[in-house]
Amino acid sequence: MTEQTAAPADTAVPAAVPFPPAPQDPPAPPAHDPVPAARPPRRVLRTVLRWTAAVLVMGGLGAGTVAGITSMKRTDVPGLATKSDGRWDYPVLSLPALPADAPRPYSDSNTAEVHHADLRRLLLPAPAGATADKELDGGWTDVARFVSEYGKDDRAALTQHLKDSALRHIAARGWTMPDGTSSRVYLLQFNSVAYSTAFEGELFDSDSLPRALAGAPELDFDGDWASDARAEYTTVRAFSEARPYGAEQVRHAYVLAGDTVALVVHSRKGRAGTEAVPFHQTLVLQNQLLG
Repeated sequence: MTEQTAAPADTAVPAAVPFPPAPQDPPAPPAHDPVPAARPPRRVLRTVLRWTAAVLVMGGLGAGTVAGITSMKRTDVPGLATKSDGRWDYPVLSLPALPADAPRPYSDSNTAEVHHADLRRLLLPAPAGATADKELDGGWTDVARFVSEYGKDDRAALTQHLKDSALRHIAARGWTMPDGTSSRVYLLQFNSVAYSTAFEGELFDSDSLPRALAGAPELDFDGDWASDARAEYTTVRAFSEARPYGAEQVRHAYVLAGDTVALVVHSRKGRAGTEAVPFHQTLVLQNQLLG
């Protein structure tokens, strides 16, 4: 605490009397009343909100549209459909089940390269839109029907060769497409690959060209066929009737697949001839079923 020193008598100061606080001046009145901040008219506010919502909605729709298009197939998007290249609409293919303990035709334990599955189930099915051939309905057929595909001068020799060989079955299917293309597929099964190879050799002459089919006396190699399109362990040889052809053009091919020889034929009347794309497609699919 601070000590206080007494003042001399002649200069004594009476005890300090506390003064009341000086009154403060009241605040000056404002020069004018404060003006509240301007509020946007309700109509403007509603318009802004409406456009904001519209932008958000359109953004969501746009994102949904982009996501939808990217998840669709090209052929499903209007204006972006891919033009057909002429292929036929075949059903999904699958190999038939084998009997119990039966090996595949090209396994090491199957030296005769025998197809143990039902030969009829190895026939290519007809594509969508086809009219089935009632004669070649996917079942068994006889030698006479098969050799009728060839010229008259070759039928007797082929018939005799098949009688002398170990032929087991002939399965066949035929159909006609809306554009008039007639298709026939024959599968000839022998006792072993040795017999099937011998018969395939009988179908060719010394110039490596096959015996002519009925209605196609002049044949040439199919230059559009890609040899690497064949299935493994099989042999494919494709031919096309050379121009100028007659009332119809014929394409045909042979597949040697183990114990089985396949003949695939496409023919079509008119000057337009047969189309290469569906012929090659048919040949590839039948080859895969046998491979």
